[in-house]
This record gives sequence, C-alpha cells and structure tokens, in this order.
Amino acid sequence: MAQQEKQEGRMKFCCSICLDLLKDPVTIPCGHNYCRSCINTHWKGNQKKPHSCPQCQKTFTTRPALVKNTMLEDLLQKLKTTALQAPPADHGYAGPEDVACDVCTERKMKALKSCLVCLASYCEQHLQPHYESPAFQKHKLVEATVKLQESICSRHNEVMKIFCRTDQECICYVCSMVEHKDHKIVSTATERTERQEELEMSRQKLQQRIQEREEDMRMLQQEVDAINCSAYKAVEETEKIFTKLIGALKKRSSDVKQQIGNQQKAEVCRAKELHKNLKDEIAKLKRKEMELKQLSHTEDPTQFLHSYPSLSQPSESTDSPVTEIHHLQQFDNLTSAVTTTRDRIQAILSEKFMRTSPEEVDTDALLTPAVPKTRAEFLQYSRQVTLDPNTAGAGLLLSNENRRVTKTGGQTQPGHQDRFIAVSQVMSTNELTGRCYWEVEKKGSVSVAVTYKNICRTGDFTACAFGYNNKSWALTYDNSYTFRHDTSVFLTNYQPSRIGVYLDHSAGILSFYSVSETMTLLHRVETSFTEPVHVGLWLHGSDGDFAEICE
Repeated sequence: MAQQEKQEGRMKFCCSICLDLLKDPVTIPCGHNYCRSCINTHWKGNQKKPHSCPQCQKTFTTRPALVKNTMLEDLLQKLKTTALQAPPADHGYAGPEDVACDVCTERKMKALKSCLVCLASYCEQHLQPHYESPAFQKHKLVEATVKLQESICSRHNEVMKIFCRTDQECICYVCSMVEHKDHKIVSTATERTERQEELEMSRQKLQQRIQEREEDMRMLQQEVDAINCSAYKAVEETEKIFTKLIGALKKRSSDVKQQIGNQQKAEVCRAKELHKNLKDEIAKLKRKEMELKQLSHTEDPTQFLHSYPSLSQPSESTDSPVTEIHHLQQFDNLTSAVTTTRDRIQAILSEKFMRTSPEEVDTDALLTPAVPKTRAEFLQYSRQVTLDPNTAGAGLLLSNENRRVTKTGGQTQPGHQDRFIAVSQVMSTNELTGRCYWEVEKKGSVSVAVTYKNICRTGDFTACAFGYNNKSWALTYDNSYTFRHDTSVFLTNYQPSRIGVYLDHSAGILSFYSVSETMTLLHRVETSFTEPVHVGLWLHGSDGDFAEICE
C-alpha cells in the first residue's frame, strides 16, 4: 500500500508526454506542466493543427509562450536528492564488519562511539551516560573503532598515553618509569599534533601532484581532441579533393572514349570509301579482262588487229589504296598515354603526394615520426641482429654469437640452399620492417647492405653481389665509399670504422651514417620496399678483414 502511494505521488511530478520525471518544467496557459523539449516537439509535429494542451485539449489561437515553473523545478530537485540520499532500511544491529556495543548482552547493536578512557564502545542507548553524567564529562569519545586494545600496554595493562621518541613507540606511564627511563618522551597528543602537521604537508604535496597529473590529463585530452579534429578535417578535405580528382578522371575517361569513338567512325568511313573504290576498280578490270578474252578468241585476223590497239592499252596503274589505310596506331598511342598517366599518378600517390601539402609545408612529421637526429634518438630503434650461418659464403667465419664475420681464407662450407656460392657474403636471420637501426664495426673492404631474401645465391656475379642488382642496397668501402643499387654513386674518401644504418621500411627511407660523437650522414636513399629486408655483409678484401654488428 505504501509503495502504491509512493508511486502515485511520484506520477504527479511526471510529464504526461514522456511519462518520466519533468525535466526543465514549463507551464502553459491552461495550467498544465510539461518538459520544455517534450511540448516543443509535440507542437512542432502538429504544425497544421491548432496548438492545444495534450491533457485537457484546450486550444490556443497562437502558440503560447512557455513559462518556466521555478517552484516545481525546486521540488523535483529535492525529490531527486532525497531519493539518492535515502539510507537503506536498518534496525541498527551490528554486522560482521561493524563495531559492536560492548554493553549489549543479547543481540549486539552497532556502536556509535568508543571511549578512550573506558576502552569500550557504546551504542546510542548505552552512550547516553557519557553525555548526561558528570562522571564521564572528561572521557574522550572518538568514532567507534575495533582497535581499542591497541591503546592498552600489553605488559602493564595501562592506557598508553606517552610516546617515546627515542624508540618511536607508544608506551604507558609505567613503561616510561622503567624500560624507557631517560628516553625522550612526550604525550601522545603532542606527538600526534606534530605528526598531523607532517601529514598535512604530505597531503598537500599529494594534492599538488594530483592537480599536476589532472592538468596533464586535461592537456593530453585537449591534444587528443585536437588530433581528432585535425584528422576529421583532413579526411573531409582529402575526401573532397579525391572526389574532384575522381570526377576529373571520369570526365577525362569520357573524353577519351568519345575521341576513340570519333576516330573509329572516321576510320571506318574511310575504309568503306576505299572498299567501294576497290570494288568498282575490280569490276572495271574484270570487264577489261573479259574483252581481252573475247579478243583472244577472234578468228578473223583483220578484226583482231582492228580491235587490238584499243584493248591492248594497259589500264591506269595506281598504288593499292590499302596502303593508304592507317594501321590505327592512334588507338595504341591513346592507350599508351593513359597507361603513362596512370603510372605517374600511382608514383605521385606512393612517393610524394601524401608528404607534401599544397602550401609546401613539411607535414611528414604528421604522417610518420620525425627522422632521428642524435645517436641517442637512433638507438631508440636499435635491433638485435644476428647473422645466418647457412648463408655464409666460402672463406667466412662467424663468431661472437653470430654477430661477427671474418674473412679467413678458402674454407668450404657445408652445402645449403641459402648459401652464397660465388660471393663472400652473409645475411641476417632477422627480417626487418618498420623503423630499425643497427651499427656495424668494420675493418678492411666491407659492404654494408640491406637485401631481399630472394636475392640469387649462385650464377651471375651481378645477380648475387650486394648493390649490383635491384634486390639489394649497399654502402661499399674499397679505399673510398660508394653506394650501389643497380648503379653506383661515389660518395667520399672519408674512412669511418663504424657505420650506422637507419631503415624506415614503410616510408622507404634507408640512410647510412658515420658514427662518432656526432652522426654524419654518408648517403640517404628514398625508395619503395615491396617486402621485408635482411641485413647483408660482403667482405671483398683480404683475409683478416671483418665486420661485426654491434650490440
């Protein structure tokens, strides 16, 4: 019954349109109340009909002004607050996690306060003497706690009201006279006051750190919002650009089709005209051949000789009109031109288009992380690289956990399908993608390279040697530095002993550096890698030369 009355009372504060508690309540002239958004939506959906009250159906000539019901809004706010703060039904009995009253004899009630003098906890009923009797006026009451026994000295069964600063522990009066004699002691209240100040300072520091972290989070969220907003705008703009580009390509495609169609009609008409001329000429030649045949069968010599001069004259000799027919190379030229355009567009999209804005602003940092500048920045992308013994060519010895390769002579290696036969080369076990960095310490004539796994192992030298084909890129040192990828580019006579290699596989960037206190760029190439690459080392000098991939 009470629940039903509560429900009926709640309905009085509900909107008759959405059947929920009123939100931003407004009153119309007839006195009924609605949510502002609900009545606006209701009238907006019935614009052709006179505005009326959904409850009493009273109509209005013009759309009534909506007046905010301030009193009703305050009542609703109090109703919500009361509903949220209403405590659950509780009879005051102590639960497993509550502090129980020490006086209750039957079912224990929850204690409200604990007395530090009595060392007991009391429920509301048994606590009254502490409030009413003068004998308890000096007793100190605290929030109910189960740790009262911690305030009792286990040796002397006395309340510990003294703090020994020498031993940093709470003690009773007897302890201060015996075990802690001559120690520095103060009252627990005095010590608590000082510790409270320290605690407040710690709390202030923590609050400051919390505020700093919250500010960091706010700034980070702003950055995320800015990134999302920028990305959204970029998507919109690029979508418009690509839509226009696609439209232009479709328009050009239509123009090309029309051009091919017009050319087709012209060539077909030309061919039909030539076909008609050929047909007429063939008919004329056949008539002449028939006349000559008849003349050849004439028995009368006089008649033969009389007709021969006119018939024996050869017909006009003309070049075959077929030679004037175009071979329609124009169609092939158009197809070739379209193919060339396609290749150019693909090259622009894959290499440059996404890295340069119309204002020539360097947006590469927005699309890919910035290229490192210092050695510490490069080392963030370092990779642990090991060499594959199964690829090592003749005369190469691997050591130092397969990171060092030394040229030792002409020792033969066990046969393996991955082994380089014609060249003293070795490649890594690791496949490299993404952003990678490694360093090579070398001595002698050494090539430091990256290569696809499917590079040739036997056969022609240029197909196998790093840098001499389109499957490998190599920085070669032989008295001077040369970069090779199909063709060679002379670089410098500078002779660093340690080479740093930086690879951004997805961006198609490969850079070689001289490693010292500063990073000196030796050569950088931009390309397009179509598959993962491996580290390659080629020792093309004398015995004793070595190369080691540094840890």
